[in-house]
Amino acid sequence: MIVQNLIDALQAIAPLELAESWDRVGLAVGRPSRALDGPVVLTIDLTQQVLDEALARGAAAIISYHPPIWDPVKRVTDATPKERLLTAAIRSDIAVYSPHTSLDNADGCMTDWLCEGVSGSTTPGKIAGDCRALSPRALRQPTQECKIVTFLPQADADKMRQALATAGAGLIGNYSVCSFAVPGTGTFLGDEKSSPVIGQPGRLEHVSELRLEMVCSRASLPLVLATLRQFHPYQTPAIDVYDLIPQPSRNLGPGRRVVLDQPATARQIAQRVKEFLRTPGGTPTVLVASPTDAPLTHAGVVCGAGAGQAAAARSEGCEVFITGEMKHHEVIETIHSGMAVVLAGHTATERGYLPRLAQRLRKSLPSVAFEVSAVDLDPLVAV
Repeated sequence: MIVQNLIDALQAIAPLELAESWDRVGLAVGRPSRALDGPVVLTIDLTQQVLDEALARGAAAIISYHPPIWDPVKRVTDATPKERLLTAAIRSDIAVYSPHTSLDNADGCMTDWLCEGVSGSTTPGKIAGDCRALSPRALRQPTQECKIVTFLPQADADKMRQALATAGAGLIGNYSVCSFAVPGTGTFLGDEKSSPVIGQPGRLEHVSELRLEMVCSRASLPLVLATLRQFHPYQTPAIDVYDLIPQPSRNLGPGRRVVLDQPATARQIAQRVKEFLRTPGGTPTVLVASPTDAPLTHAGVVCGAGAGQAAAARSEGCEVFITGEMKHHEVIETIHSGMAVVLAGHTATERGYLPRLAQRLRKSLPSVAFEVSAVDLDPLVAV
């Protein structure tokens, strides 16, 4: 096993394409070819304590949920704590990978985990209610970025279909040579310089043809077009190229809207979340602000600092908004919009998912040890 195997496993769980455009996700430090000859340590934040722990365990890699490099680094010395962390990781040849918002936005990952607690579910992996993304996203399908269409006699269709497939067209999931054809009538009028395969120049021809459609990637499009022209029987084939927009999924994207099977007041939901996030190390401080004591059915859920999705939650009919932290004026604005607010702590709404992520990674890479950091703690302590 090498670091690239770890990257591939994380990409399968939380594709980086789902991350927010402003994020700094992916491999931040290290070599993809580095052997995974030690454990992989999971943490929310890469601190000096976590790095020391990883070194003591002989770790080969660290999965740091929050990106260890955010602002551009102009130099890597020992002048600042951040630079010292980076130089120590580089010197020790420890790879550091950050999934951050790709893990938030992926199906069945961090935000869905928090939704279990909000919904009152007692079954790990199951949300007690209907759940979908507040802002649905799509995963780009590289082989389905374009659709190429041409028109040709039916007798030439099979040859053309196979040729285009060889050039990279017609790939959909686990299937190849995918196409669609429909019959119709084509017309053309060739001038004196034309050499029509069917009919004569200067005469309007009506020809029975097939409309042949196949998808392809933008990267393969030039070769597909060249192949089409090479194998098409006509002197000047008719060709259409369409851009295909990605297909959004209700399970992918930032935030979640949960329609609760068990309606509850804002205070009851806050208590659910408090119990859900309780760990052997302590119980998080959960804050609640609610303009009503009535039972609520629609909840907006965002891990960490989720104020950016509050407006989307309200537009989706949410009556309560659950996240880790918000600024004072953001809380006031949210309450004035008609939603209650439940704040459970930034990293408290994230850290509890790490054991489940470790479990998923063990299934993907059973020969690698995945260990959750014992010293990764919330820097803020209630007194």
